[in-house]
Amino acid sequence: MSILIVGGAGYIGSHVNKYLNREGYDTVVVDNLCKGHRESVRWGEFLQGDIGDIDFMNEVFSSRRIEAVMHFAAFAYVGESVIMPAEYYKNNVVKTMTLLDSMMNNGVNNFIFSSTCAAFGEAVEIPITEFHVQNPINPYGFTKLVVERLLKDYDRAYGLRSCIFRYFNASGADPETEIGEWHEPETHLIPIIFETATGKHQAVNIFGTDYPTTDGTCVRDYIHVYDLAEAHKLGMERLISTGISDHYNLGCGKGFSVREIIDIAGKVTGKAIKTSEVKRREGDPPVLIGSMQKAESLLKWKPQFSLEDSISTAWKWYLKKEKI
Repeated sequence: MSILIVGGAGYIGSHVNKYLNREGYDTVVVDNLCKGHRESVRWGEFLQGDIGDIDFMNEVFSSRRIEAVMHFAAFAYVGESVIMPAEYYKNNVVKTMTLLDSMMNNGVNNFIFSSTCAAFGEAVEIPITEFHVQNPINPYGFTKLVVERLLKDYDRAYGLRSCIFRYFNASGADPETEIGEWHEPETHLIPIIFETATGKHQAVNIFGTDYPTTDGTCVRDYIHVYDLAEAHKLGMERLISTGISDHYNLGCGKGFSVREIIDIAGKVTGKAIKTSEVKRREGDPPVLIGSMQKAESLLKWKPQFSLEDSISTAWKWYLKKEKI
């Protein structure tokens, strides 16, 4: 039996793919490579294709023994979702429904979904638990929430079981530097800091300095990508063994402001990081910090990597990728 990882050539999916193979699982990766990188799929079987292609997906399922599906094939840029909402609904919702239809056509009933803290919207209480009100303020978060609700309906009506992970800011890289965070164009804070440190940018843009936080910049909870990978394995195993659908928040329970991240990255890189203050981006909540108590209790999961570990492993990967 194999685990199907859709979007497995992307940042988080590729790390989960490596982790599962290291843990003894056989994997099949499906990715259309519109965002991912073929070079990042160094384990398991790779198939280039689109989850919205029902004939292609039916062939994948009918010709292989798939036990569970992990979904990392969403578009995930908040700002872009505000400008191009139609693309986000097509990719994140419509294509996911096609994938689920293909699963049910072929008797595959275990689905692990990569959701997001953006599905909560503005935080009413900190840390954010699984039962926090969900009121997303951008199309990206809303498309994830739509799929969450869809999965609950599919569970009740069709018996399709799911494990939903709402995680906070993924960070870091494979400690062995075989794979890492690689977006084109790059929009994530830590890689942009590295690009500024090495002269690709003149300064790191700080989007908004008037938020109701300690230093006026957004506060986020950062979780190492390998900690996420372990959680996906544990959640999948619990789903398969119990047949019970559930949802979990994955965070470290501690927030860091944009300025704090820049300061820590400066120490890790040994570089002076120039910054530029610009206006807020539409769709950015002031503070997002997650609770990990449910995952700790039910999955016996606990983050192993610190923020400094995340930035350090990411820096090593960046230097290797850029041949610096």
